[in-house]
Amino acid sequence: MTKPQTLIIATNNANKAREFSAMLAPYDITIKTLADFPNIPEIKENGITFEENATKKATVVVEATGLPAIADDSGLMVKALHGDPGVFSARYAGDHDDAANNAKLLANLGGVPEAERTATFHTTLVALKSSGEKLVVNGELAGRILIAPRGDNGFGYDPLFWSSKFQKSLAELTPAQKNQISHRGAALRQLMTKFDEWWAKA
Repeated sequence: MTKPQTLIIATNNANKAREFSAMLAPYDITIKTLADFPNIPEIKENGITFEENATKKATVVVEATGLPAIADDSGLMVKALHGDPGVFSARYAGDHDDAANNAKLLANLGGVPEAERTATFHTTLVALKSSGEKLVVNGELAGRILIAPRGDNGFGYDPLFWSSKFQKSLAELTPAQKNQISHRGAALRQLMTKFDEWWAKA
């Protein structure tokens, strides 16, 4: 009988941690987060791609703990803004200031017709072990940007992101509805199709 192994989710976000824990429930794995390791060095997300940022996060955590880790980087890509805010989504108008980020997005899309406000939410997940064994998966959700916020659920750009499937903004959906279609949910499901093989490797 092998003893339970530990996997670190490189986040302080309790909601993200719960999503991963639910997916990994069938495994004999102890899930930890950055909150369990206060001495991990600051992680600088200064990459130019989602994969680069997620890899930076995972690498810092693995090097500091010696334990395998999963990190993500996510963002909103708006076609009319040539893919912005992209990797800068969380700090588009200020560090993790949702209201300011949303206001800047609406201002930059001023005058853009509704039909041309198409956008994609993107998530890249990177799983990494101390051996260097790396797994990369992606998930996306297509939609468009509204002209004004709608709904009180969710976070980030959710009040401005319109889902054609539900005919609502992401901030008007229940958590279960959002998980059905979200970019992070899609990436998590993709991760689980390859997790067994990655986890079994040295």
